[in-house]
Amino acid sequence: MNKPKRTFAKPLRELVGKVIGETFSRQGFASAELVTRWPEIVGAEIAAHSEPVKIQWVRPADGEEREPGTLVLRVDGPAAIEIQHLANVICDRVNRFLGWRAVARVALRQAPLRHGARKVARSSDPVATARIAATMPNIADDDLRQALARLGAAIKRP
Repeated sequence: MNKPKRTFAKPLRELVGKVIGETFSRQGFASAELVTRWPEIVGAEIAAHSEPVKIQWVRPADGEEREPGTLVLRVDGPAAIEIQHLANVICDRVNRFLGWRAVARVALRQAPLRHGARKVARSSDPVATARIAATMPNIADDDLRQALARLGAAIKRP
């Protein structure tokens, strides 16, 4: 007699990956990493003022090779001219990341960025951290005790 197979919870990336992958492919992205790793690809300076929206592809005629696409970027209004001047640099970095000549042009759409203002990490209070660390003498690992104390101080912060 065969025992029923035990089922375990699936990782979130397996469930969500398919849905997100379909959405990105409708926008012309071969990989979701172009959006998720945008700051690594183009650098923090460019990524602070732009974000990829989609890649527009020209449909090739019968028997012709596919031409590189146009990367559409959402750009902060004041930074649009600077981003326009960096279009060749952006194309080079995106193509290098993807490993093939996928993008030949950049089109800009001036609009507020969706990621909004980035939150700045606040530093922990050293007095509160030391006070909380003193309450955990039974934790032998000093690094673990300090990490837990910083976490406790961050949670108790008003």
